[in-house]
Amino acid sequence: MILDAFNLQGKVAIVTGSGTGLGRGMAVGLAEAGADIAGVYNSSEPDCAGVITGMGRKFLGIKADLADLDQIEPIVDKTIENFGRVDILVNNAGIIRRQPALEFSRENWDEVLNLNLRSLFFLAQAVARRFVAQKSGGKIINIASMLSFQGGILVPSYTASKSGVMGLTRELACEWAAHNINVNAIAPGYMATENTRALQQDPVRNADILKRIPAGHWGRPEDLAGAAVFLASEAASYIHGYTLAVDGGWLAR
Repeated sequence: MILDAFNLQGKVAIVTGSGTGLGRGMAVGLAEAGADIAGVYNSSEPDCAGVITGMGRKFLGIKADLADLDQIEPIVDKTIENFGRVDILVNNAGIIRRQPALEFSRENWDEVLNLNLRSLFFLAQAVARRFVAQKSGGKIINIASMLSFQGGILVPSYTASKSGVMGLTRELACEWAAHNINVNAIAPGYMATENTRALQQDPVRNADILKRIPAGHWGRPEDLAGAAVFLASEAASYIHGYTLAVDGGWLAR
């Protein structure tokens, strides 16, 4: 039955940025499909832990600063120690800095690129090495953005990082498909999260954004759950290097 291909029972997923927003929504969705979750966070411990364990799934919280590359490998080690394996990685953690390009600081550039792109690659590398060692294959889902496709304004480092995420997703898919590793990405549209609070609270920008979204409203974190489950499942076993937009129709207009 086709629905069996979406079942993640017995799978283990690492989800970065799982404390709030999109990461929380995807972690809960993967757990609903049957996966146990290693939730990586940097500040407050994920409140989705109780929700996930309440489903009968296991949850492991891992506190880490992903911008520090020395903390990458221990994330994978702790996951293996607690669950015995890893099958899925959702590279979701990211930040944004807003400043006109003529004034954009080196600090704002480096902070965003280091977390959004550099750490994403090295965590994907660490997990892919485990997939190869397990001889199991696996699924890697990178979180891209509408600004993987568009320029945006006031966010040069974010646009550069998310354009890089989409390109890197394609490159890794080309290299790792031979190891039965699917590398794909999700590009969320305008989602009501902390990262977009400034836009939501700006009456002019908020109105302009809503005018272009055919669905007529901002997305919610749980809107990414279905896409995450699909790309993490055997139903997506022949999909490699694709970036799936979950955007309420934004790119179609």
